[in-house]
Amino acid sequence: MTNHNTSPYSHLLLLAAVLALVSVASAFGPTSRLDLQKIMREERNYMQKKVIDISHKYVPDLPAYDSKSGLGNFIKLKTSIKLGDLYNFSVFKLTTHSGTHVDAPGHFNETLFELGYDVVSLHLQTLNGPVLVVDTPRNKNITAEVMRSLNIPRGVKRVLFRTSNTDRRLMYKKEFDSSYSAFTSDGAEYLAQNTDIKLVGVDYLSVAISPKDELLKVHQHLLNSKDIIPVEGLNLNDAVPGVYTIHCLPLRLVHGDGSPTRCILFQ
Repeated sequence: MTNHNTSPYSHLLLLAAVLALVSVASAFGPTSRLDLQKIMREERNYMQKKVIDISHKYVPDLPAYDSKSGLGNFIKLKTSIKLGDLYNFSVFKLTTHSGTHVDAPGHFNETLFELGYDVVSLHLQTLNGPVLVVDTPRNKNITAEVMRSLNIPRGVKRVLFRTSNTDRRLMYKKEFDSSYSAFTSDGAEYLAQNTDIKLVGVDYLSVAISPKDELLKVHQHLLNSKDIIPVEGLNLNDAVPGVYTIHCLPLRLVHGDGSPTRCILFQ
């Protein structure tokens, strides 16, 4: 029986439903030749780029902050094929600031930590994009004077600072070395107030020099802004000064004050 009370909008709803079905069918249809051509073009572009892994390998002798024994035996098999199990299955235990890692705003600020400024809150746009690698003056920390001498233009958002730590291969020495080069409090304050830098990469385990008062001040100058991300423990052996593209992806650790991260450069 025909329903003569059908709403005038019912035809529009029917048309919308049909269009939606067509759209879904199109979305799940076979890959077009145009898609394939685009993929192959992008593949050729990537094959022409040099990829530099600037993350350190996690090994027992990798240094750990303020430790003489490095990471130690941080990973072990829970089940083993060799011992008759069906599969190999490992467990590992690391601090959130082990090896190549990022700091979250809550690392040195309890208020920000309680407000949820953890690793998950970090902006992927900051951690990925064009980056400048610079050499700092050797035998100097990164002071305000050094920052001025580097003359980093406004508008540059990501900078990796290659210091004497790389020359001294400190990340390859098991025992923590407190003589590493890093930011002083006035250098960090200068960066926060006079540049547009949001990603700050360094080549040892801390963005700050080791005295406790400086350690606190440097991190507060950088992290209290909530939009500057220190990336520490980078491997800059093969990253000569210049312009690259960086991809840096930490683990999505809810309540994490830091996280190990894999970082690569494209040149």
